[in-house]
Amino acid sequence: MPEDVDPSLLDRDVRIELRSLSKPNAEAVARYLVAAGEAVDTDPRRALEFARAARARAARVGAVREAVGVAAYHAQEWAEALTELRTARRIGGDARNLALMADCERALGRPAQALRLLSDPGAGRLDPESRVELFIVIAGARRDLGQLDAALAMLARGGLDRDRPRPGSARLWYAYADALEAAGRTEEAATWFAASAALDPDGELDAAQRAADLL
Repeated sequence: MPEDVDPSLLDRDVRIELRSLSKPNAEAVARYLVAAGEAVDTDPRRALEFARAARARAARVGAVREAVGVAAYHAQEWAEALTELRTARRIGGDARNLALMADCERALGRPAQALRLLSDPGAGRLDPESRVELFIVIAGARRDLGQLDAALAMLARGGLDRDRPRPGSARLWYAYADALEAAGRTEEAATWFAASAALDPDGELDAAQRAADLL
């Protein structure tokens, strides 16, 4: 455990969940969760170790199981990630990780199982950005199955009005452009890569380069 971990950085809602634990245990779990969150992007394996340590102390807390699932996902431990995210869902009922769960199914070679998550009762209650992420993953599952037209149709459901971008549109349009390129529709693909790049001023996606390569 890094010495400088500040448990007060933990999300307030998660701290409320930890109130079911003794105070010393809640403090330790909070430290592990903060450490996991800080490491997940740069060292997902280390983040997973921290999250597992939190689980060893608080296995019945939904936020803890979610943290293990997210860390396992980033560490590419797909089976563990899926198990933990399912458990978190059962405990708390939150559907926000449906996209991660579907992506785990794809990584485990089960795209048909990923498709079923679009019919989950919670899918319709997702916030706009989480819903877009689910559409992107489901479109990927369609491509895994060789159903490119169905993938394009799924992405279109996320919103293709370039005058009215929505939360997550940069990633959605990037995925749409990639699918168009795979379908041999390169001019359209270049247009949508460019549209994605316009919403991504920090260049987190390589949409601008992909557009240039097609011109």
